[in-house]
Amino acid sequence: MVSQFKRRLADIAPGSENPLNYAVTQRDKSTLEMVKDAIEYKQTLLAYQPVMRASDHSKVAFFEGLIRVMDATGRVIPARDFMPVIENTETGRQIDVLALRAGLLALQNNPGLRLSINMSARSIGYKSWNQMIRRFLNRDKTIGERLILEITESSAMTVPELVTDLMDELQPFGVCFALDDFGAGHTAIRYFKDFYFDILKIDGEFIKGIADNADNRALTAAMISIADHFDMLTVAEFVENAQDAAVLTEMGVDCLQGYYFSAPTTRPSWLRNPAIRSSG
Repeated sequence: MVSQFKRRLADIAPGSENPLNYAVTQRDKSTLEMVKDAIEYKQTLLAYQPVMRASDHSKVAFFEGLIRVMDATGRVIPARDFMPVIENTETGRQIDVLALRAGLLALQNNPGLRLSINMSARSIGYKSWNQMIRRFLNRDKTIGERLILEITESSAMTVPELVTDLMDELQPFGVCFALDDFGAGHTAIRYFKDFYFDILKIDGEFIKGIADNADNRALTAAMISIADHFDMLTVAEFVENAQDAAVLTEMGVDCLQGYYFSAPTTRPSWLRNPAIRSSG
């Protein structure tokens, strides 16, 4: 009786193990509803962040398009605040479709643009996603050679066979594939023989403060060596200061991405000034 009374006072649903679990469940439910509302009311957009050439820090290799949603107050919410909650749901698939559509439209409307778009490997079998990408690739033959699809290491390892099948289907169109957050997950090295990733993006946990961290320099050097062996371009994520940028350049990383160069923006230079484009 006392236990039931306490549960009512705490407004905890029957079956919840403890108040913390209940709070987490309610938070996730609220996040899911926010994203569903954003989809319904067309409150999604891409923020663009440049990926710079290590050989010349003033030149853009390509841009990454990062999905954002707007909440009821008009705040722009970054993917890190909602993707972990929705990634394995139908809503996650819908967000992937919207991100892909926005990215493909940007490529269609800006012929000099090279752009990467994030996706979950779980979307590979999603009908709307597949129809979307094939429609654009067939409509404009130049889009494929300017499109990069980013798949996180953890996502790729959930369905590695589907990832390799997708690569087989889309690489003839010129589409490139990037393995995102490399080092954060548990990729079996043997899969590198089967995967055909063109770009390896080294997880930011190894990059932040690398100038002062010998262990991270050793680990990053090993990842660069793996990428070189498999003819993959390397991108260091989360570059936040000049010292780290200089060290990474000296280590042989191909591209650099992070707040040191630019934060993601919904109004990139190539939208403000059509004469400015990615240098390819």
